[in-house]
Amino acid sequence: MGNTVGMHRRKFTPDYRREAAHLVIDTGRTIAEVAREIGVGEALLGRWVGQERAVCGQPSGGLAESERAELERLRAEVLQLRMDNEFLGKAAAFFASRTSGRNASR
Repeated sequence: MGNTVGMHRRKFTPDYRREAAHLVIDTGRTIAEVAREIGVGEALLGRWVGQERAVCGQPSGGLAESERAELERLRAEVLQLRMDNEFLGKAAAFFASRTSGRNASR
């Protein structure tokens, strides 16, 4: 048998459970991602999310079809903006290095 002297069950307030569930519900992030971030088990957080969805009258499936489409569109837009931003950063660094190279040769 293992030693259970140092083990104790963590208790979470109803407010904490509700806020943790809404990190999943409101942001569209996965249960696994949020569970890792806040340090709780995926199954436990999944139960909290299910309970909170039931209280809010939201179907267990999550977002409505129009919300899901909007979320996909926004994610694609964010990806494009990140790629544009990365490109502009590289271009700025390239032109800055060319400018500093010209001034050094004069």
